[in-house]
Amino acid sequence: MPTCVPIKAMKDTTRFVEVVNGAKEPVTVTRNGYDTLVVMTPEMYDGMRLDAARHRLYERLATAEAQRAAGDYVDGEAFLEGLLDHAR
Repeated sequence: MPTCVPIKAMKDTTRFVEVVNGAKEPVTVTRNGYDTLVVMTPEMYDGMRLDAARHRLYERLATAEAQRAAGDYVDGEAFLEGLLDHAR
């Protein structure tokens, strides 16, 4: 179940850090009943960044596979020749 605390709970920083560190997912901080902040441990943040990077990589791989299947690519030798021609 998500952890949600009012913004005034942040006044007791020691207790607030304990809540964040003990939560299994990011903690939502509310003000007047509305979401204001999301707080998480560095490990959670690093995991989210890794998941996002992995997602971008899989999207790029899927695009490359679709281009290869459609014949929309240049082989390695032709690519290097193009680079060399461009450099000359």
